[in-house]
Parts: sequence; C-alpha cells; structure tokens
Amino acid sequence: MVSANVLLMVTGGIAAYKACFLARLLVQAGFSVKVAMTEAATRFVNPLTFQVLTGHPVATDLWGERQTEPLDHIEYSRWADLVVIAPATANCLAKAATGIADDMVSTLLLAHDGPLLFAPAMNDKMWKHPATQANRTVLADRGASFVGPGEGFLACGTNDTGRMVEPESILAAVREVVVVPASSAENSGFWTGRKIVITAGPTYEPIDPVRFVANRSSGIFGYALAAAAVAEGARVTLISGPVANLAPRGLDGFQPVESGREMADAVAAALTADADWLFMAAAVADFRPTNLAESKLKKDELGKDWSLNMVRNPDILGEVVPLHRSVDLRVVGFALETDDLLARAEAKCQAKNMDYVVANDPTAPGSGFGSGDHQVTLLNRRGEVWASDSAPKSRLAAELLQQLALDQMDEKS
Repeated sequence: MVSANVLLMVTGGIAAYKACFLARLLVQAGFSVKVAMTEAATRFVNPLTFQVLTGHPVATDLWGERQTEPLDHIEYSRWADLVVIAPATANCLAKAATGIADDMVSTLLLAHDGPLLFAPAMNDKMWKHPATQANRTVLADRGASFVGPGEGFLACGTNDTGRMVEPESILAAVREVVVVPASSAENSGFWTGRKIVITAGPTYEPIDPVRFVANRSSGIFGYALAAAAVAEGARVTLISGPVANLAPRGLDGFQPVESGREMADAVAAALTADADWLFMAAAVADFRPTNLAESKLKKDELGKDWSLNMVRNPDILGEVVPLHRSVDLRVVGFALETDDLLARAEAKCQAKNMDYVVANDPTAPGSGFGSGDHQVTLLNRRGEVWASDSAPKSRLAAELLQQLALDQMDEKS
C-alpha cells in the first residue's frame, strides 16, 4: 500500500473527539500521521491519545516545552504531504485566511506550502456569517479543499449546517486530494474510467404509514466501497437504502431508495447504462408485507397476537440482473451467513451466476455490524481468492478492489 504523510491539525471544537477516529482510520489506511493541536483542542482531547494512535509526538506549543522541539512547526510542515484540519473552527479559518500565526496550528498552516484540507465544524450561524464565508472563499481561491460541513444536531442544540462530517468522509476526501491509490503498483489504474454500480444499506418494507420491516445493515461497507472506487478513478453510481451515512464525494450518480422493489428498479435502470461492474452490497429484504395499510394500524384492533402476511421481494441477482446483464458485466454479490459461511457463499455464487461473492459473518470474532472492524472472504466460481484480516471497513473496501483487479489480470494472463 502506497503511503503518504498526513499532518492532522486539531482545533478547539467539540468535534475534536472525532479526530481521534480519523487519526485511527488514516493510520489503518496506510498513511503516516502526525498531529498538531491548539491549546483549546487539548481541553477536549488529551494529546497523549493522539500520540498512542499515531506513534508520534504531538505538536502543541511553539517553545519546545512539551512533546516536541522548538522548531517542529517548521519540520512538521516540511514533512507533511497534506495537512488536514479537523475540526476547523471559525477562528482557525479566519487565522488561515489572514495569515495570523500565534499558536502551533496557525504557524504550521503558514509554514506549509502543500495541499490543505479543511473539515469545518461550528455553530450554524457562525458558519453562515459573511466573515466565515469570505474566509472560506479566500482559502478556496488559494487552492485549499473543503469537506463539509454537514447537517445535523449541533452542540448548541440546533439542527442545522455546521456539523463536522464523519471521519470516513474525511478519509475519502484525503484520498482524493493526495491521490494515493488503494491498490499496488501492479494493478494501479485498473479501475480508472470503469463504470461501477454499487448498492448499499438496508431496505425498508412498509407495513403502514409509520411501521416497516428492516434489517441491521448500516451501509458503511457499501459506502466505503464507493469511496474507494472513486479514489481509484472509477465512475461510480451508488444506489442506497435508508442510512445515516453521507454520500462519498466524486460519485457519478447517487440514487436513494427505500423498498426492495425500488432497489430492483434502480439497479435495472443503472445496468441499462452499460455498467462494467455491479457490486450488490445492499441487504435487500427477502420478503415484504403483502398489504400496505393506508392508515396506522391500531394496537387495540390487532389484538394480543399479530400475524403479518409476507410475500417475496424480487430477487435482484437472480431475476433482475439477468434481464439487463451485458456480456462484459462483472457481478460481485455479498453473502451474509451465520453458519456454513463459505459453503453457502459458494453455492450462492454458482446459483446466481455471479463472478465473485464476498462472504461475511457479522457474528464472528473480529466482525460486526456498524462502524467496527470486519473481515470478509472473496470467492470466485473456482473457489477462494482472498481472506482478509479483521480491519476497518474503509481498508477492507480498498483491499477488496485490489484483490479483484489482481484476479482479473491473472485471469487474462
């Protein structure tokens, strides 16, 4: 995995705790990471936390009285291929735009002449203030990149724009700015220009206007796969069930859906646009309620026992894809099983005419739903191709693309 040096700057906002997760993701993605903090940031997170996560001393003062030496504001800036400021407060943006250098972070920003990536985080009114917007424009005009802010619940109690985007989205933006391929030199460029359709997340199958049947899929792996494919230069269309994740930057298309039938229609439409690869990472419900109630079902009317009649959803891999599949389309399915994992995955690969299947058991040690570590096994029609270690899903997604590219080149050689 190709490495690059990332200097993570943390300023004094409540979102500083998310920077810990970002540092971990960057390290696990193969980057060398050092951290610099403002005095205010140390009120939220102890510098020792970042030292443990990165393995490097944390720059916090200009005088060499703590972990670093007096001239480390110069050395750190020379070392970095990219500077990431997360969270970037309104104060930080103002200093960076006007060239003020009165603490470790602002001095490093002035001393660094390479790429800058800001992840703003502040109160919604502070973000929308003309002064902050003017500072953002100045920095963008100088070549700085921005990711976010997003919308959501803010520390001040409002629900608006100003929230720092999630670490996974910042990692995807880092890959875009640094242009570090997730694959090795041997298969670098394999994904460039390829048209990829990826499905992600669960489906919601409505019972009545307020209730639905769903599953525990978070969509994180599908979104990580989309971000990794974009970073590799692919043209990605993401079809997503209801999730809390932010869509990766750089997508060719994004199609939100809710039900399994909506997912099936969206996949059919996407495949008519001559896709090269289809990744079916979504956990589509196998069944849906037979009848949709027009109004909310009343508990008293349902009685003590409630039987819900269900009917099968369309089998997207088995029924929809064959109707729209081109000769050159490569299909990658996902098999989530809790017993006989590889045997069931291999049978699914054969039965649904997939080129590959990604087998995973969320109940196994080192695996799980949500944002934690996971592990997968990649199989083709001939058997096992690759078994991953337990790792963050962003790293697994990049490694999966690498293994698929290698296997395709082996097949053609």
